[in-house]
Amino acid sequence: MNRLAATLVALIALAALPLRAEPVTGYTLDNGLEIVVIEDHRAPIAVHMVWYRSGAADAPPGRSGIAHLLEHLMFKGTETRAPGEFSDIVEANGGSDNAFTSQDFTGYFQRVAADRLELMMELEADRMANLDFSEQDWRTERDVILEERAQRVDSRPGAIMGERMRAALYLNHPYGTPIIGWRHEIAALSGDDATEFYSRHYAPNNAVLIVAGDVDPEEVRAMAERHYGPIPAAPDVTPRTRPQEPPHLSERRVSYIDPRVGQPYVMRMQLAPARRPGDQAEAAALTVLAELLGGSPFTSVLAEALQFDREIALQVAAGYNGMRVDDATFTLGVVPLPGVSHDEAEAALDAALADFLDTGIDLERFERIKTDIRASQIYARDDMRERARRYGTALTSGLTVADVRAWPEALDAVTREEVMAAARALLENGHGVTGRLVAPADEQNGDGENS
Repeated sequence: MNRLAATLVALIALAALPLRAEPVTGYTLDNGLEIVVIEDHRAPIAVHMVWYRSGAADAPPGRSGIAHLLEHLMFKGTETRAPGEFSDIVEANGGSDNAFTSQDFTGYFQRVAADRLELMMELEADRMANLDFSEQDWRTERDVILEERAQRVDSRPGAIMGERMRAALYLNHPYGTPIIGWRHEIAALSGDDATEFYSRHYAPNNAVLIVAGDVDPEEVRAMAERHYGPIPAAPDVTPRTRPQEPPHLSERRVSYIDPRVGQPYVMRMQLAPARRPGDQAEAAALTVLAELLGGSPFTSVLAEALQFDREIALQVAAGYNGMRVDDATFTLGVVPLPGVSHDEAEAALDAALADFLDTGIDLERFERIKTDIRASQIYARDDMRERARRYGTALTSGLTVADVRAWPEALDAVTREEVMAAARALLENGHGVTGRLVAPADEQNGDGENS
């Protein structure tokens, strides 16, 4: 208990410290490449990231999964380098590399000794401009992605359930299509599809370069000018225009019944405002709301109400994904205890939310949550890649460097009244999707009324 008390005191003291502005430098090359440099001289390491403002939601209709396929093909060589040579060079120089695809962006990164940074720029600029892959390459990688989908989605009832819920939530927007793609559309992708997507989206005027670590901003700029500067801007890059959501006027319900379900649950998902440049107050309030409702497995509002007071749930969760170009999502989840039906769990969730809206936020709980959030912002600065990731995600989602730097202040400034206003706007409209992941035994007990 003494150690716990000391830890809590240290946490509170840490959160009370002023959150100093990060040493961040930003500039844009003549060809449109945006560059952000985050100085951190504690270790002779550098993180090099190239983010493209292009993701799964930018795929042409009927070509879902093309952004992810192209991510794989970016490791298949260029006009001067063989397939796999990129990663071999990174590894030979003591570094690591990887990539990721999201709805709004695709990113490529390396973590290396700081004196290998220019080599990383040379490699990455080469594949930005000179990607080259064979028919065997794209056919092989397409098969790899089909197998990846089989392992990560088709064999996991929870992943299938998530796909169904997002497809039901987004009536018109491509966020309703899975990042990895629908199986039948992945199977129809071709090398020409990948080449067209690459030519349209992979250009300096559609990219953000993030460099974090033991670096000098002016030296980074000179390196970038040498390697990325000669790549011409692409004339076809235009602001993103996507189909938008119509007004959501009714609740939707989805149930997925599968004999492989080991842990049934109830989930509710609805649209929420995303973080917006210059005005992040509403997103900050929703971030705090998610932490209040389900951030802690012991002290959150839903945990206390459903796990301890009523003993309905084995686990509860709440999450807000506000970093989106378009509509974001707010999600609530309840894993019922054995013997508790989906009906009981959903009714208990509704009752707990209604009670929260009626009674408001306890001041002590509110201050504790804000302390935890502030501490997490401070701890995040210890992870160089996480710091780079925060800027890359923000800048490819429509935010600015100033917005990223202002985010801790926006979280600090949130009031209980703002959180409750956000909660009422979100929870009282009833226009989201409620999903039930059901085992066959639960279906026999009356839990499988929808499919």
